[in-house]
Amino acid sequence: MLNNMPRFRANSPLAPQSVIPADEPQDNGMLAEELFVRMLRLERKRTERSHRRFVLMILESGELMKAGNRNETLDKVLRALSQATRDTDIKGWYRRGDAIGVIFTEIAAAEEKSVVRFLSTKVTDALYDTLSVGQINQIRLSFHVFPEDWDNDGPDGPANSTLHLDLARDATKKPITAVLKRLMDIAGSLAALALCLPVLFAIAIAIKLTSKGPILFRQVRLGQYGKKFTFLKFRSMYVGNDHAIHEQYVTQFIAGAQGLEQSGPDQRRQYKLTADPRITRVGRLLRKTSLDELPQLLNVLIGEMSLVGPRPPVMYEYKCYDLWHKERLIAVKPGITGLWQVEGRSRVKFDEMVRLDIRYARSWSLWLDIKILLQTPLAVISGAGAC
Repeated sequence: MLNNMPRFRANSPLAPQSVIPADEPQDNGMLAEELFVRMLRLERKRTERSHRRFVLMILESGELMKAGNRNETLDKVLRALSQATRDTDIKGWYRRGDAIGVIFTEIAAAEEKSVVRFLSTKVTDALYDTLSVGQINQIRLSFHVFPEDWDNDGPDGPANSTLHLDLARDATKKPITAVLKRLMDIAGSLAALALCLPVLFAIAIAIKLTSKGPILFRQVRLGQYGKKFTFLKFRSMYVGNDHAIHEQYVTQFIAGAQGLEQSGPDQRRQYKLTADPRITRVGRLLRKTSLDELPQLLNVLIGEMSLVGPRPPVMYEYKCYDLWHKERLIAVKPGITGLWQVEGRSRVKFDEMVRLDIRYARSWSLWLDIKILLQTPLAVISGAGAC
């Protein structure tokens, strides 16, 4: 049982030997911040397997824990939480000394809204039984359901990392590298746009002369944390086509359906939609050479994408995702090229592609980005797996 795990006070002989300042609030039997974050990640993994949702409640104390008698106040808060929670619910520091987290486990999908209302009422009533009105006014309660329903979070999708605190903290561990990655994105996209300007004009003219419709293809896709943005490509299809062909293929590909393999020029298996009647003659050349991707440099320049990262999915693709697939959209921004493009591309199954994206997201570095960027032209020239 999770509630029977050992929870050591700072002065326990079994606890890590570190000096805690006298003005720091004691743990009072709660999980330490590092352990609570690990448990939050573990619950996400369990939900990915069981599909039983959980609710994360965060109690932010504001100035309450910074005032006098903080340990006495904390005891009252914890006493209220013990009245409003089950033994199996997990309590700990979401942010030590500032925010307490409670993970309410095993919530059925159909019950989540009623459960959140019930929990909110129960916790609030318990707090009113132990704290004064003035103290309660300094407290902020928020409830977060995992997995998030990105379809119902407004036009921009969820733009926070509350339920993925471990991934957000990993990103903050290398802030200088993150700034350098952004600078590389800006410099790289500007340089590529300047160098490719004649090619961009030539492609635009070719598209306009050979088929009716706009030069650019615009499509809503999902970026980091499910944030929606307008994805740009050179139009490679006829106007007014039905995307049902691609949607059906994507659904089968993600499900791992048999019979999708095609034999490529190098006699290796490839997973891609071939003989697509929606694509124009110019479009086939653009897709084969990946030149249709060049307008995404504008997405990179304005910060919606990166030069290197996972490919951003369309909505009907995302709806077919299993829970664990979604991690590829959390840790890093989507990119024009990535580990999948240079190591797998259309030669690997969907689950293998996701594992490559997650591997990149967990271990990205400037050097890895540079290696991928250097390998990308060879992958483009060879056309291996291009579609």
